Amino acid sequence: MRLPHRPLGQGQPWRHRPGLIAVPLGLIVAIMAVDLVTGADIHLGPLLVVAPAITAAIGGPRLTAVIGALAVGAEVGLSAVFGRLTTADQQAQIGAILAVSLFLVAFRIVFERHEQTLDQTRLVADVAQKVLLRPLPSRIGPLRIASLYIAAEAEARIGGDLYAAVRARQGTRIMIGDVRGKGLAAVGDAALLLGAFRAAAHRRPPLPRLVAHLHNTVYWDVAEPTAGPDAGECFVTAAVLEIPDRGEQIQLINCGHPSPLLVRDGEVTPLAVRDPSLPLGLGGDLTEDDYACEPFAYRDGDLILIFTDGVIEARDAKGVFYPLAERLAAYKDSGPQELVDHVHADLLAHTGGTLDDDVALVAIQRCP
Repeated sequence: MRLPHRPLGQGQPWRHRPGLIAVPLGLIVAIMAVDLVTGADIHLGPLLVVAPAITAAIGGPRLTAVIGALAVGAEVGLSAVFGRLTTADQQAQIGAILAVSLFLVAFRIVFERHEQTLDQTRLVADVAQKVLLRPLPSRIGPLRIASLYIAAEAEARIGGDLYAAVRARQGTRIMIGDVRGKGLAAVGDAALLLGAFRAAAHRRPPLPRLVAHLHNTVYWDVAEPTAGPDAGECFVTAAVLEIPDRGEQIQLINCGHPSPLLVRDGEVTPLAVRDPSLPLGLGGDLTEDDYACEPFAYRDGDLILIFTDGVIEARDAKGVFYPLAERLAAYKDSGPQELVDHVHADLLAHTGGTLDDDVALVAIQRCP
């Protein structure tokens, strides 16, 4: 599942609350009342321009036009009451309020068109994100799974972090990765790697052969003659796990990625491989002989958390990194979804809702 990094509990944007229309209306009434009380010697009518200005911040062009018309009408009314309607000074004030109101209406029209274009872009990005980074099912064979993706940019929908799970013979293969860089190039590399993993993992090759295939997919894509000027710098850190339906061991190949964490009986153990491989795309054309699986103990009920470095490199206001392992050790609940929700809320609380990098994490638990 993908979630924005807005702090939990943040409500509806203030400018969309209909009750705020009482503010400009109240200002018009208040300015008129004070102007009538103070008499002809003090001219408060020009202050009426504040009403349409405020409305432009909280409403659309039609509402801004209505409040602008009311402001102009109020100024005309005050001028008539005090007998100043035909004076050049008063007509200039009325014209100024009218001109500002028309400008604000035009501004709101342009702004709304921009918002509509942005909404269409977001919709297309959402669709692309759902195709590229498909939500993982909550259950794959005997595994319970929960996933989370948080974009670093508030308006972003797609980034370079990725994860995928494929059902293999008597087991499940799960990959998490982090593409170097950001933007469309990172999205393209993520899409390439995800497609290669989903296509190859279904054929059930040995895990080293699968990882070699993923590496060569990235490497040869970078080596294409049509690649851009930054192509030579492309690589992907990744961790690929094979979790059997039965037995007490899993297999892991880690290509420069943060070590997965195993949570068992309140203890957190990093699944650190003895000989990590280079990130995918670095080191030339490789074969399965260049990779070796490392086994780790894994029992029913154990939780495995795989994640990208955006989690452990998130800082608070003092520059302190998020202590993921420490927070997991203090976590008492069980279940992948509860764990993901807890880390999500705790991470946002640690950073104050601001992230400098995309975040992806997947929690996995095998049921008896």
